[in-house]
Amino acid sequence: MNKSITPNKIKQNNRNIIYNYIYLKKKVSQQDICYDLHLSRPTVTTNLTALEKEGLLMKCGQIDTEFVGRKASAYSIVPNYRIGIGVEILKEEVKMIAVDLYGQKIDRFVFQINYKNEDNYYQTICNKILEFQDIAGISKEHILGIGFAMQALISPDKKSVLYGKILSCTGLSINAFTKYLPYPCSFVHDADSAAISELWVSPELKDAFYLSISKHLGASIISKGKILTGKHGHNSTIEHIQMQTKGILCYCGKTGCMETLCSLSALLKKEESLEFFFLNLRNKEPSFLERWNYFLSNLAKAINMLHLVYDTDFILGGYLAPYLCEEDLAFLHEKIKQMTPFYESADFLLISKMPKHNISIGAALPYIQKFLNSMTE
Repeated sequence: MNKSITPNKIKQNNRNIIYNYIYLKKKVSQQDICYDLHLSRPTVTTNLTALEKEGLLMKCGQIDTEFVGRKASAYSIVPNYRIGIGVEILKEEVKMIAVDLYGQKIDRFVFQINYKNEDNYYQTICNKILEFQDIAGISKEHILGIGFAMQALISPDKKSVLYGKILSCTGLSINAFTKYLPYPCSFVHDADSAAISELWVSPELKDAFYLSISKHLGASIISKGKILTGKHGHNSTIEHIQMQTKGILCYCGKTGCMETLCSLSALLKKEESLEFFFLNLRNKEPSFLERWNYFLSNLAKAINMLHLVYDTDFILGGYLAPYLCEEDLAFLHEKIKQMTPFYESADFLLISKMPKHNISIGAALPYIQKFLNSMTE
């Protein structure tokens, strides 16, 4: 039997429709809301007043409309009504960022600290998060939750680390953080976090293979607009596919893995920065050109192998993404054409649209998305 639609459900539905309309349009007039949503003026007025009183909406100047008369008051959502915090845990530093309901940066903080799987370390991180909250002027009641992006495989419930060889944190529980923080907390695999950011800036994206090329190599499969986690929690761990029978030892204990050929650790010399490398590369320094061509050749082999398995778009992301150009994509495509048995158009190779702070932002976005989803229920 169908559930009856009560007057309260109708009111809630109207409220949510109006809020989401304003969220998407960013700045609208009352008349536009009435016209586009086919709602009566009293209904819209009542909801706008209530939403403004709750702090969800605000008036933001005036706006031109199609209607004759004086300019109408403009409404927009209050972006920082709720806030998500993303924290990226690395071996020698921690990056944290606060984002609003549009996923925009409110504030960011980075500090140096060596990772230790010890209670004192986690307490220090939590104290820094609380300090960051105070410095950014963020009220406790506005924070939806904190996502911790880890260089590790994460359990489906986001509460523990299944495999954490890079940081030696296998088995780590989210309780290590929650006991010092008054907010919901969760783990996210750093490559998945970057892919979440990509989906956020490209909502039309449905299927893709996201490659996170940073100090370490990672990947995430996007299918039907969602991140695939896999049956056992180790989906998309391409970094441990062996490309050579002999070679550099990977942190997994085997040699010749993609990690040892296609990560920034494989490209850069010790203490060498990306800025320094690409400054010399774009100036056509021979030794840098040689290293880059070798790196791209290995990356092309990896992409070709993966593309034969999953015929979809490949997004090149991670810390490398801001430095890539069309010339690099052309080189990759030419190498892949020489290897693949099929005709390949160049349109499947893409550069990330959100290369900056993507991992830390992506860790915060699930809390933002959950709140926005609640406004559609």
